[in-house]
Amino acid sequence: MAHSRRNIILGLLGASVVGGLLFVTFRPEPIPVDLHTISEGTLTVTVDVDGETQVEDVFEVAAPIAGLARRSPVEVGDPVVAGETVVAEVEPVAPALLDSRSRLQAEAAVREAEAAVTVADTEHTRAIEEHAYAKSQYERTTALVERGVATVTRLEDAHQLLVVSQAALNAADARIVQARSSLDRARATLVETGDAAGAEACCVTILAPSDGVVLSVDTISERPVVSGTRLLSIGDPRTLEIVADILSSDAVRLPERAIASVERWGGPPLEARLSRINPAAKTKVSALGIEEQRVDAIFELISPYEDRPGLGHGFAVFLRITEFEAENAIMVPLSATFRTDNGWAVFRATGDRVERVPVELGARNARFAVLSSGLSIGDRVVEHPSELLEDGALFVERAAY
Repeated sequence: MAHSRRNIILGLLGASVVGGLLFVTFRPEPIPVDLHTISEGTLTVTVDVDGETQVEDVFEVAAPIAGLARRSPVEVGDPVVAGETVVAEVEPVAPALLDSRSRLQAEAAVREAEAAVTVADTEHTRAIEEHAYAKSQYERTTALVERGVATVTRLEDAHQLLVVSQAALNAADARIVQARSSLDRARATLVETGDAAGAEACCVTILAPSDGVVLSVDTISERPVVSGTRLLSIGDPRTLEIVADILSSDAVRLPERAIASVERWGGPPLEARLSRINPAAKTKVSALGIEEQRVDAIFELISPYEDRPGLGHGFAVFLRITEFEAENAIMVPLSATFRTDNGWAVFRATGDRVERVPVELGARNARFAVLSSGLSIGDRVVEHPSELLEDGALFVERAAY
């Protein structure tokens, strides 16, 4: 009996050992995972784009006449005062040099004009004499009519002659002016470089149209220019704004007066506010060769001028434009979510196993999404779930593995 009992005990021990070995051998291996605890926080969705600073109002100074632009009296960065600082001087076009044929023609034109003046003076003298004679005749006839010696008809004829002679005198005066003007014009063709008037009338002086600084100088040294040629540009760096080239699909989502953080300009982040979005987009080709519709968004700098020393016109900046912001939002990392036939799902850690839970996601940024339903604060979810993970699978946290 004692022997039989001992055999039974030994058999049970052997069966237990064999069962344990079989359990250890065929037990599924737990999958190491990374876990994240669901919590509340502030979710900010931004549109990140490159931008460029520009002065709000740039004044471009152009040559008002054709001529020789003198060496610029100002340099880039010089401060200017509206209506006081001389920013450019343009000397009118100098007369061209004459070849021998042109000079002979011009001299002949002068002699012709001088002869015309002589003729006009002679005709003027004759007109004066004829007018004086007509006037004396009219006065003599008037006296005779008053004494009853001459008829009224004779007086009318005398008056007509007087009026005609006066008109002839006026015409002679005009012909003198015309002839002398033609002479001046003919003589002007003979004027060459160095024969013009003195330095007091040599140049057109251009004053600064606005307060600010000189942004660029197109014409530094003397050179010929035509009317309308840009000489320099002026702007006030205190009125900087930022233009950002963004996708049209991003532009329509931006809220009115959106706030942006200005970074990578060489100093601490600045604050800017959306001022306007241009109404027309333009087609651009990206670095990958894809055609995109992009539009310029203009931002005004809110940060004080003293907080952005050295930031000037045409500087490169980086903008983080706030599209959406939610405080006290339940957030789930996007790395924990995956697509299913009905939407989105995550693996929730419960005990030593994972559970597949469908979730609804709201606004999201590059790392997190607002959780609308499916999980609660304090739940732990698997980040970067592998293909080996399935509903009910054993797991072990990687940090404790």
